[in-house]
Amino acid sequence: MTAPLLDVTDVNVEIQSMPALRGFSLRAPKGSMVSLVGRNGAGKTTLMRSIMGHLTPKRGAILFEGQDLAGLPRHARAGLGIGYMPEDRGLVPQLTVEENVMLPLWVSTGIDKKARLDFVYEVIRELTEMRDRKALLLSGGQQKLVALGRALAIGTKCLLLDEPFEGIAPALSERLSEVLSSLRGKDLTVLISQSDMNHSHTLFDLEFTIERGANLAH
Repeated sequence: MTAPLLDVTDVNVEIQSMPALRGFSLRAPKGSMVSLVGRNGAGKTTLMRSIMGHLTPKRGAILFEGQDLAGLPRHARAGLGIGYMPEDRGLVPQLTVEENVMLPLWVSTGIDKKARLDFVYEVIRELTEMRDRKALLLSGGQQKLVALGRALAIGTKCLLLDEPFEGIAPALSERLSEVLSSLRGKDLTVLISQSDMNHSHTLFDLEFTIERGANLAH
């Protein structure tokens, strides 16, 4: 069996001394679309923040391409080709769409910035028309597309998308599914968290359910 691109094993994380992840495990093969389903507060965001280095596991291991991320500083995760789209989008309001997309590229070395930007515009065509608009002038749904574009710019190998379908209109939700479907076959591993499985059953190769920080067996 091929080694997974992302391998989370028996991870325990505490937030203010309260257990947020309790022995959670997940394996995402290269090029797969993986769904992480759980209610609000189940531990989905905690898992993504742990992968990105914002939180430190007390126990367990998170491997990316076989490399243990434990000793790696936060900023180095993007350098591995991991793009992260937080639930709150995390855009800089005063910057334009293009500047927000470029942010992680500006601080990364050894990456063709123009090629990545062109790729983002090719995948999410709407951003081309909005490129010079300030992020604060966009609707919530448009901001989600910008945040996805920013994750895609730096995420050459893996995308972590935290609740991308949450709180957006059905038409945009459908458009988001189209964009994600178009990434198939590009050797990109995509981990998407959501609070239910109403979105795109056909989109995913694997599904993991998290409840109170632990795996829920199907």
